[in-house]
Amino acid sequence: MKPNMAKTSQDFYSKRHFHWTKKVGTDDDDHHHHVHDQAPTFKPPANTTEEEKNVNTNTKPFHQASMQTPKKKLPAVAVARLRTVLSAFGKHRSNLPSGLGPRVTGTLFGSKRGHVHFAFQKDPNSPPAFLVELATPISGLVREMASGLVRIALECDKEKEDEKKAVRLLEEPMWRTYCNGKKCGFATRRECGAKEWKVLKAVEPISMGAGVLPGTGDEAEANADGEIMYMRAKFERIVGSRDSEAFYMMNPDSNGTPELSVYLLRV
Repeated sequence: MKPNMAKTSQDFYSKRHFHWTKKVGTDDDDHHHHVHDQAPTFKPPANTTEEEKNVNTNTKPFHQASMQTPKKKLPAVAVARLRTVLSAFGKHRSNLPSGLGPRVTGTLFGSKRGHVHFAFQKDPNSPPAFLVELATPISGLVREMASGLVRIALECDKEKEDEKKAVRLLEEPMWRTYCNGKKCGFATRRECGAKEWKVLKAVEPISMGAGVLPGTGDEAEANADGEIMYMRAKFERIVGSRDSEAFYMMNPDSNGTPELSVYLLRV
């Protein structure tokens, strides 16, 4: 009796185990079948005509083209606006009378018995954006520079509010001149004539230095009074405001201290 009970018990557990595994498998199969049954199909119906297929095929590129059209137009509009702004900015900058940047070329020149001419150029071969004639003799300025540092201040008066005009600082016609704190008469703005341009062209290859040029024309006399003294160097331009600018001579041998500084002030 005991062996039969053991066998019956073994069959019961085996059937139970088998039935459990089969049930699990059946549930998985049913789940997979259920998923496959719910999976969408993209096959066209059997009764779809060729004309409907052609309409569906032709409709898709039309929507894509309609969606891509704004993407092509937007960059073109943005580029056109950017070009308009840049061209307007370029025209505005080209109309600036000074045209000077942070580094300029400065030239002091004049005959030995004449007055000092001071010119600032954007480039060595460009016309001067600022040219003034000082009442100071160039021989006196040379002596000042030989004794030490030289500070030249040019001052002009501000216009009244009711007479105020859009005049740039470099376009002021008259200046009061101070050299190392001492008043030295007046300075007058000059146009670059043939005589001044000839001197600037003669020193164009010189980036920094001082010397004497031979006089030409009426200045070529037997004595040395017709010779042109000059000093040329690079200057750093600092703009404080529309009423103040400063120019510092860049000399690598001066230990960072400029030997010559020019200040333009409208007070």
